[in-house]
Amino acid sequence: MSEELIPENPEQETEENETAEPVKQRKNGLYPAVSDELADNMKSGWADTELHDLQPIAQAGHTAARRAALSARFPGERLVIPAGNLKTRSNDTEYAFRASTEYAYLTGDQTQDGVLVLEPTGDTGHEATLYLLPRSNRENGEFWLDGQGELWVGRRNSLTEAEQLLGIPAKDVRELAAALTEATGPVRNVRGHDASVEAALTDKVTAERDEELRVHLSEARLVKDAFEIAELQKACDATARGFEDVVKSLDKAEATSERFIEGTFFLRARIEGNDIGYGSICAAGPHATTLHWVRNDGAVRAGELLLLDAGVETNDLYTADVTRTLPINGTFSPLQRKIYDAVYEAQEAGIAAVKPGADYRDFHDAAQRVLAEKLVDWGLLGDLSVEKVLELGLQRRWTLHGTGHMLGMDVHDCAAARTETYVNGTLEPGVCLTVEPGLYFQADDLTVPEEYRGIGVRIEDDILVTEDGNRNLSDKLPRQADEVEAWMARLKG
Repeated sequence: MSEELIPENPEQETEENETAEPVKQRKNGLYPAVSDELADNMKSGWADTELHDLQPIAQAGHTAARRAALSARFPGERLVIPAGNLKTRSNDTEYAFRASTEYAYLTGDQTQDGVLVLEPTGDTGHEATLYLLPRSNRENGEFWLDGQGELWVGRRNSLTEAEQLLGIPAKDVRELAAALTEATGPVRNVRGHDASVEAALTDKVTAERDEELRVHLSEARLVKDAFEIAELQKACDATARGFEDVVKSLDKAEATSERFIEGTFFLRARIEGNDIGYGSICAAGPHATTLHWVRNDGAVRAGELLLLDAGVETNDLYTADVTRTLPINGTFSPLQRKIYDAVYEAQEAGIAAVKPGADYRDFHDAAQRVLAEKLVDWGLLGDLSVEKVLELGLQRRWTLHGTGHMLGMDVHDCAAARTETYVNGTLEPGVCLTVEPGLYFQADDLTVPEEYRGIGVRIEDDILVTEDGNRNLSDKLPRQADEVEAWMARLKG
């Protein structure tokens, strides 16, 4: 990784651009000063790369409709939605940037430091402005002396290009703080993404009003539009190919570790999308009983199970969330199959409960009942009835978690939605959720027979509520045990 060439005194500004922001500098003084001759040389001799006649992004019409709905909900109020800033990983390196969900949902833009502002145009209606970083300044040397200049991190769109692509008027984000400081009237801001925006609005907002905006934007995503459904399908299809990649490489994983599985799936996510939607869970053997096993540093052994929970995030930031539990050698043992079949039956019951008009909790209750029945049949809960087990929640020792969650731009989408509209709400067409029951017998659980210990099984699919029931977006991956074995045999050749 190259080190930045930063002058010892970069605050010196050119006469041609006296008001330009000084470029960032290293504080250790290790870099040589830039000569006047070199600085002058770097100002000229560059071709005009402005792009013309750009077509709007595919979701521009959808983001416009979302902004219109937001405008109608908060008439007469200034609304501020930031993308967020880079976060330091260590010293002078940053994490890869991921725009805030609220910002990307309303704009389709994913650039750091961006801020969407909806200015009220009276008692009703708003005028949207997107505040962005413009092209790097060549007069003051920003493009090559600043660590975030375009020579270092790549070209960004000009404000004019951004307007054409996103369908929103664009201004220089460096003008925003002053504008917000001078703003009057009611203001709401999505907090937690941009400290400079929050500082400019300190005396203009309240935590309660800002939370109302965040909650509304979360609930607005409960029902997906056509663009979002297509993106979720794309994410699921790419995820299925990632699972196939993993099965084909299980022999290499056995020779190394779970990290090979993690890397194999990540490659697919980066080829076909933006990233993984969350940390991949590549849990082999007893690690499958740890719900969020993301260390992925354990052994992969024939005869054990692999619980793979992973999802591709598309370039427009919609993620799949799929889990399959696979016999590493390609064949379930009798006990593994018994446990697997129980989870499969529970998932089938859960999926069948997903339909318009159903309570959100119905699919969870349906799956939990099946698992409780199995645990009672296996003699793990003494002589208690299934009804008593469910009343006391005793099955949760081995089922552990809820049976699903909303899915979209966040793997746990709509997380700020109110209880009455989410977990106590009613399903309707366009809702997308996961159905993911599981059974987990910890390696040190003395309440189960020894042969159960260390076995964990989860099956998870992404289910879209339709007008007449539901559609499994991740059905390209087999679920039934015989089909899983046949699929693995085919892929492993």
